[in-house]
Amino acid sequence: MKNRFLFLIPLLYLSFSSCKNKQVEKLESEIVLKNEQIMMYEQQLKHMQTTNGSLLDRMSDLSIVSKTGAESIQKSLESLSQQYDFIQNLTEKVQSKDSLNLALVMNLKRSLSNINDQDVQVEVRGGVVHVSISDKLLFRSGSAKLNAQAKEVLEKIALVVNDHEELQILVEGHTDDIPMKGMDNWDLSVKRATSVVRTLQNEYYVLPERMTAAGRSEYLPKSDNSSPEGRSSNRRTEIIITPRMDQFFKLLEAPAVAG
Repeated sequence: MKNRFLFLIPLLYLSFSSCKNKQVEKLESEIVLKNEQIMMYEQQLKHMQTTNGSLLDRMSDLSIVSKTGAESIQKSLESLSQQYDFIQNLTEKVQSKDSLNLALVMNLKRSLSNINDQDVQVEVRGGVVHVSISDKLLFRSGSAKLNAQAKEVLEKIALVVNDHEELQILVEGHTDDIPMKGMDNWDLSVKRATSVVRTLQNEYYVLPERMTAAGRSEYLPKSDNSSPEGRSSNRRTEIIITPRMDQFFKLLEAPAVAG
């Protein structure tokens, strides 16, 4: 019996050792597997960290772009608002000027109602009021001296323009193409314009700084000079009532565009 027990001891030891080795191998396999999983998780974590950093950088860039874009849009809106205000203001000024021109025409026509329409014409051309007066109503042939009837006409015009001191007055002398003896058409047209301006200033108190005298000679005809009627219509004095040029150019100045 004793001998049998002694025989079993090595067998038991071998059996226990074999079981232990299998457990160790199993544990070692599990450890290797866990290590592989840890490495995989670490790689995934690094990838996620890299991706997250890239996303954060891109989000930062997008916030900068968005801010810059918002500022650009704001500047564009401000510029559009300025342009709109300018156009609206210009439209109002043009409408106001048109209303003033209409009022001037009506007042001048009313004041000159007893004058033959063929001798005095009042109209708006090129956005300004023109009073065209036949030379036979103002001067003798070839003369720059005003007659009595001319002063009656100029007095009526002065009464109207003196109510609008913000407007300027351009007086133009015009002739036909027939040369004058002792005086060319340039001289005649200038002297006639000067006579009108001087009379408006000295006798009817139109401020001299508001007026300009100009001679156009024969070079801006209304009609063909080939007929007596055409030459008669070309011999005239134009009184042109305009806004002050500095105010006119200021009106056309556009606002600065926001950059």
